[in-house]
Amino acid sequence: MAVPDYQSLMLPLLKYAGTRNSEVTTSDAVEVLAQELNLSEEDLREMLPSGNQYTFGNRVGWAATYMKKAGLLQSTRRGYYQITARGHEFLAKQPKSLNIKLLEKYPEFLEFKQSKGTRTKNGKGITETKSIPDISAATPSEALEAAYENLRDELADELLAKLKATSPGFFERVVVELLVKMGYGGSRTAAGRAIGKSGDGGIDGLIKEDKLGLDVVYVQAKRWDNTPVGSPSVMQFAGALQAQRANKGIFITTSRFTEDARSYVSQIGSKIVLIDGEQLTGLMIEHDVGVSTVSLYPVKRIDSDYFDQGI
Repeated sequence: MAVPDYQSLMLPLLKYAGTRNSEVTTSDAVEVLAQELNLSEEDLREMLPSGNQYTFGNRVGWAATYMKKAGLLQSTRRGYYQITARGHEFLAKQPKSLNIKLLEKYPEFLEFKQSKGTRTKNGKGITETKSIPDISAATPSEALEAAYENLRDELADELLAKLKATSPGFFERVVVELLVKMGYGGSRTAAGRAIGKSGDGGIDGLIKEDKLGLDVVYVQAKRWDNTPVGSPSVMQFAGALQAQRANKGIFITTSRFTEDARSYVSQIGSKIVLIDGEQLTGLMIEHDVGVSTVSLYPVKRIDSDYFDQGI
């Protein structure tokens, strides 16, 4: 038989998780579901077009991801997840199927789906979301771009979760790596000596603005989970800049900033850039920090100049 699509795998995967009193992994689920669905060795060897991953394992993984977003499954630690009370409640109804349409009944999944649009900045610098076109109505180009954005957002979510689970020292190295990739600090060695050495009144370190060191940028980094960074923390950082007679600073957090914090920064003389978790992961992806490219899909079009020679 052909490898089932990811929606067809949702209910079998949820049932498998429901029979276990402990965590499960996608690799375990792949083995069990392959036997349950009577998939052949040929089916299991089927690869994605990129040739970098098995189709069946990829679809089981996506089925798990979407059910986590709906609260039917929950991550327990890296690579592991288990069924939730909501998942047990769903199975108790003895459903005959489970798909995206049913997941949309859960507000958490709807919020996730709506957040998967393309994020853009409006004229006021506020992040807005452009919805992804319906796959049934989209052109192939629109569908490809929508899929790319969806994968990128999923990567950003995973990357942020990893950052929040790292040690302070490792997070410090991430900040150094990112700033150097963005052109600050000169060499990585020089930047590494600067970051994390100050600790002076709300300042975690300083870094050269350019390779020549013509100016210095002060850095504050907070590896927080979900607690937002408020105006008091930003005020302390601004005060520390004034004490150093500095007027440039970068405040980085894995969390987010309150509106009061952002409003305060817009009203003071010092130039302070606030980078929240969403922006941080976006910059890390853009500059290849903590991520790697697994596949490329070149999009080609007719070279009109080439054919004009034959006219």
